Amino acid sequence: MLSFVDCAKRGRPTGGPKDSIPPIIVRSVPENYTTNFTGDEIRVYFDEYIKLKDLSKNLLISPPMEIAPSITPLSSSKVLKVKFNDTLKANTTYSINFGNSIEDNNENNTFTNYKYVFSTGAYIDSLKVSGRISDPLSRGELTSVSVMLYEKTADFTDSLIYTTKPSYVTMIQDSTNTFELSNIKEGDYLLMALQEENKNYTFQPKKDKIGFVTNDVTLPTTETFDISIFKEVPEYNLARPKQESQNRITFGYEGEADSLSIQLLSDVPSDYTSIRTKENKKDSINYWYSPSFDRDSLVFRAQNKTYIDTVTVRIKELYKDSLKISERNKAVITLKDSVVLDVNTPLIGIDINKMTVTDKDTLAVAFEARLHKKENAAVLYFNKKEEQTYKVELLPEAFTDFFGKVNDSLQFNYRTKMLSEYGTINVTLQNLNDRNAIVQIVDDRYQVIQEQPFVTGVSAKAFFENLDPALYYIRLIVDENNNRIWDTGDFLTRTLPEKVIYYPAQIELKPNWSLEEIFILE
Repeated sequence: MLSFVDCAKRGRPTGGPKDSIPPIIVRSVPENYTTNFTGDEIRVYFDEYIKLKDLSKNLLISPPMEIAPSITPLSSSKVLKVKFNDTLKANTTYSINFGNSIEDNNENNTFTNYKYVFSTGAYIDSLKVSGRISDPLSRGELTSVSVMLYEKTADFTDSLIYTTKPSYVTMIQDSTNTFELSNIKEGDYLLMALQEENKNYTFQPKKDKIGFVTNDVTLPTTETFDISIFKEVPEYNLARPKQESQNRITFGYEGEADSLSIQLLSDVPSDYTSIRTKENKKDSINYWYSPSFDRDSLVFRAQNKTYIDTVTVRIKELYKDSLKISERNKAVITLKDSVVLDVNTPLIGIDINKMTVTDKDTLAVAFEARLHKKENAAVLYFNKKEEQTYKVELLPEAFTDFFGKVNDSLQFNYRTKMLSEYGTINVTLQNLNDRNAIVQIVDDRYQVIQEQPFVTGVSAKAFFENLDPALYYIRLIVDENNNRIWDTGDFLTRTLPEKVIYYPAQIELKPNWSLEEIFILE
């Protein structure tokens, strides 16, 4: 007895090893891959209690249904139930992919990528189409991209993509941005991709990016497809103009408005005058007028190419805009940078005699100042030296705006660094041939740091200097129309965006480095 007592030890029960096994399906009613399905409910039985996590993010039903099914459990159960609230199409193969939404209730072990397939016809469609999605202006992982097939039936029209859900749909699989559409029947299809704000599987041009294959895709096929997504330039549309201040009316618009003219149709005083400026980084034009006069409304005629709008603006008593000057440059400038001063009201005159530029020894620096009307800014040009500071001073009345207002005393400070703190990248382009191109240095967020355009007949070399030490990509745009910008595409005309090619490797640039890179184009 003493021996047995002596062996006893205090302790707590461990409860056994932690459960690491995901739920297991015991049976399905009807069974997965059932044909001639006529019911309105599916039940899947598991060996343990399960719960559904982030179902709205994971669930994918193809073809999409107009009325979503009811899916339970809402808390936990051993039964996964799908109740259809929509009429199923005849002779159609459906797939319900639950992604990673099914977990066991206790340890959160995930039953990954469960897919239930059934057919309302006599057989399961088994054809596939696959490929990869990319964004020409970014090389990173894409999110919220749906890949779709629209069957080219007799009543198919291009306008269906704006209003009607596709015949089949899937999502890109992972960070490789690849996709596979499966359980598809034989036929001709439109293959397209959408990066959607709202997961409704229809194209909303103002919000979504789109990509497509220009020709019909005929199944079966062994071809894989590369699709580039892009944001379309919207069709021109003039927004309702709005009085923003006492003497300023803003005309907002969508699309291209390079030819937009604005004409006042109302009667005005004999000394009436007006001027217009473009807002930076906004699709809007400011219409400024002087003097103020007593009118309830003003009527304008706005014409952009063949588009003509007659609009009325109600006039109210509002505050007047005051002259404000701001610096566009950062505090650190390179030896090649000009100093740009932005003005919020229309700038009509600068007096160089009331402006000074001095260095850290307070010595005067020779400079030129020019009025840049298109950007409503003043630009100062002067020679700069390494590791130097500069002070730009504006005395009163250096700037005069449209309303005769002038500035008070202002001061802006800048400095330069040693050239050895920067790096350079020299790019040699091979096989450019007769193609026009734009070569860009972009950072790890794909923002353009520097760019150089090339036209046919120009030596295929690009030199980039005064680059901060960082990681960069080299990007080339095939500028087909030689307008020195990247042109997006258009679905209705089946126009693809201009081709963008990346140098294969990311570039690490360190201080005082000069890199020589050979960019071989296919």
